[in-house]
Amino acid sequence: MTFLNRLKLCAAAALAVSIAAPALSQGLAGSYLAARHASGFNDFRAAADYYTRAMVADPENPALMEAAARAHLSLGDLDRAVAIARRMDSIGAPTQIASIAILADRFQKGGFDGVLADLDAAPRIGPMVDSLLRAWAEIGAGRMSEALTAFDEVISTEGLEAFGLYHKALALALVGDLEGADDILSGRSQGTIALDRRGALAHVQILSQLDRNADAIAVIDDRFGPQPDSGLIALRDRLDAGAPEPFDTITSPTDGAAEVFYSVANALRNESNSAYTLVFSRTAEILSPGHIDAILLSAALLESMELYDLATEAYGAIPRDDPAFSAAEIGRAESLRRAGDTEEGIAALRALIADRPDIQAAHVALGDALRQEERYDEASRAYDAAVDLIETPSDRHWIIFFARGITHEREDRWDNAEADFRRALELRPNQPQVMNYLGYSFVEMGINLDEALDLIERAVAEDPGSGYIVDSLGWVLYRLGRFDEAVGHMERAAELLPVDPIVNDHLGDVYWAVGRRIEAEFQWRRALSFDPEEEDAARIRRKLEIGLDAVLIEEGEEPVSADLRDG
Repeated sequence: MTFLNRLKLCAAAALAVSIAAPALSQGLAGSYLAARHASGFNDFRAAADYYTRAMVADPENPALMEAAARAHLSLGDLDRAVAIARRMDSIGAPTQIASIAILADRFQKGGFDGVLADLDAAPRIGPMVDSLLRAWAEIGAGRMSEALTAFDEVISTEGLEAFGLYHKALALALVGDLEGADDILSGRSQGTIALDRRGALAHVQILSQLDRNADAIAVIDDRFGPQPDSGLIALRDRLDAGAPEPFDTITSPTDGAAEVFYSVANALRNESNSAYTLVFSRTAEILSPGHIDAILLSAALLESMELYDLATEAYGAIPRDDPAFSAAEIGRAESLRRAGDTEEGIAALRALIADRPDIQAAHVALGDALRQEERYDEASRAYDAAVDLIETPSDRHWIIFFARGITHEREDRWDNAEADFRRALELRPNQPQVMNYLGYSFVEMGINLDEALDLIERAVAEDPGSGYIVDSLGWVLYRLGRFDEAVGHMERAAELLPVDPIVNDHLGDVYWAVGRRIEAEFQWRRALSFDPEEEDAARIRRKLEIGLDAVLIEEGEEPVSADLRDG
């Protein structure tokens, strides 16, 4: 079984109700139910408060303690979580969450022998995590040989090799064996391991400490390509100038433990429940307050759970002088906007741009925010600034031209829009969103219908599961008068997007065109039930009153029914 699958099983087990729910007394019921409700919405602050109140009424209930500890850890409050976890241990009800809190507390206080005693007593978090934490605790206790044995245990387990090798390399670098660390990270000792950004930068630091700045630069170029972000550019410049880069990825065994929790969280992201993953990233933050990657991961997880206030706080914790500050500020602005503080989010982006006008991503984020607010002229100017910062266009820049093309199209500047869409396709040929948007625009304008059909057919081939793109194919066939061919595609689009008002409206039009009038009226009524834009709703109501052909005639268009088209 792979490491990721094991983590998924751990997540499922931890999220299941493994301890019977408390018998609810009258005094307990209100707080407990309020806490459960808050937990269901990942409202960790309210959950922590209500579970704590419930524990006053039932202080020895393991289920309440487990939930309260989880909520406190999710908020980054280790002190409250560990107090509850120790009570759970004292009544013989240890859990994974309690173990995380207790072991994190021991590492934070330098209690390495206590960590080892806990791990000797019983399994704690999971086999891999326990072994890696054991290794870092052995280093803290001054026993490097025992630590290497623990790392090798992980390395010898199928599916976990990369995790063991990465942490062993960090440990070797920490104790001064930079050559041994490089042998692992370069793949010379036990084969190539895939390094994420953080791992690659650790390797860069190790190479620089070995007076091999040229090799460090090569790692940056190979891993991040010809157009790295501003932080990497600054790092590359320092290396090119001959400056030694300190190794500070790990500065202590406690940092090593933090890296274990971050490794798990990073492996689980997008693969497991965000609330569960957050416990690991928050623990990494607690053990290593300067762990920028853990902070950013926590912020992203909070944002994915729509906890925008907490996400804003997390993004705001990144120091202004850190290379990740710009990315964090962009994230903070987005969280503010999603929380309803649109103007504050836009203001944050404008302030970032004023301070750092060369950050292309900030201009793109500003353009996106303004486009969401339908402030298309301002959005176009933001995208213009982003385009001006492109030195050599590459495939990754397609999205900027595509976004600007949308704003131009909404401003009725079609020539500019079409030029941007075609430029996006030059950079990323067969990009389905661009082909669909360009083709659909042609259909709506009644021009270049043959090219529109070709573009949309290619878009469907690239992304057959997109309801919007399948709808476009049905619609261009309808506009070409190929009604029978359009039916199947429109029905498929309605299956993929069953509650979309536009798709259901289109399906109604196609049914009408092939003579299925009752089904057409049914689809139009469905479309109305899904709250379309008022202009669209008015047109649908008119079709229900007098039929599609009469509406088209009113609009100066040709009717679709064959007998009417023939006179």
